Order: sequence, then C-alpha cells, then structure tokens
Amino acid sequence: MDVSAWFSLLGEQLATQPFIQWVALGLGVSEVLFARANKIWLYPTGIAATGLSIFILFEAGLYAECLLNLYYIVMSVYGWWYWIKKKNEPPVPITRSNRQDWITVLLIVVVGFAVLAWCLHQFTPSTVPYWDAWVSATAWAGMWLLAKRKIENWILLNISNAFAIPLLLHKDLPLYAVLTLFLFIVAIFGYIKWNKILQSEEPFDRFAVE
Repeated sequence: MDVSAWFSLLGEQLATQPFIQWVALGLGVSEVLFARANKIWLYPTGIAATGLSIFILFEAGLYAECLLNLYYIVMSVYGWWYWIKKKNEPPVPITRSNRQDWITVLLIVVVGFAVLAWCLHQFTPSTVPYWDAWVSATAWAGMWLLAKRKIENWILLNISNAFAIPLLLHKDLPLYAVLTLFLFIVAIFGYIKWNKILQSEEPFDRFAVE
C-alpha cells in the first residue's frame, strides 16, 4: 500500500472511530504523559485505558489480546501500590536497574516470548505470532521496570514500540501506528526527564553513604 493509500485509510478510521476507542486512546496517552512527569496518576488512567481496551478487543474477537491486557492491569495495580507513599516513609525513588533486575527482565522477555509465540501459533489464527509475541514480551518487561520505578523501563517500552509501529501498519491500523509513534517520542523525553531527576538525586545518595 502506497503513502496516499495509508493516509486515505487513516482518514477513514478517524471518521468512523467509535467514541469508546477515542476515550481509550486518550486515557492511554494520559498514562504515558503522567509516567513522563513521574506522577502516580499514570496508574489509574492506565487501568481505565486498559479496561476499556479489553472490552474493545473482546468485541473484536481478539481474546488473546484481552489476556495480555489483563497482565497490564495486574502490573498497574501492583505499581500503584508500590508507588504509594507509606506512613513515615519517603516515596519510592527513581533508580537504575541492577544485575538482578536485568536477570528478571531477561526472564520476562525470553519466557514471555516463548509462551506467547507458542500460544498464538497453536490456539489463534494469528499471521504474525512471533512478531506479536516479541512486542508483548518486551512491553511486559518494560511495565515491570516501570512498576519498580526503574529508569530503564523507557528503553524496554520503546523497544516494544519500535516493533509495534510496523506491525500495526502491516495490520492496516495506521491510527494506532501514529499513536504508538507518539508514545515512542514521549518515552524518549520521559527517559531524559527521569535521568535528570536521577542525576540530581545521586550526589545526595553518595553523600549519605559516605
């Protein structure tokens, strides 16, 4: 499909998009913007967006995708709880991933990819089971790091976004591809902002240790 055809398809989707999908997309964008700003509101907006997405995907018959989004809700609830300021304790700070964190990330990606690819290949008519599984597995790892307030969450999420954009175009979903491109750009600025916050706090951490 040529560029003009993509824009024509995008225009058709913009004109026919159901209101509930616009709400879900708006909440999804809000979630990423809150994450970039390091605000806990990313979790309630993310849970609402994912809940609506599950309904939309179920109506479309994408049952495997519904299960994947249930994971996002579970991780968002966990992340919300993890971020909450406990009595007489400071908020959970932004930190860098250590060796154990990277081992966990590797396990999530490898095991998640293998299980999802097998399930999609065996139990669904998916024409892109491995591509779809890779996008989901890397996003899972990114969500886990985000829940832990690890700065590298932006890297894993953008690896997922980078592969998701051409996948969405391949599936003739240019609107979602444009949204994912926007999220990709926001994630870059999110990493920059979190890195500045982290660098401003690190001297105090070193002084405290000394």
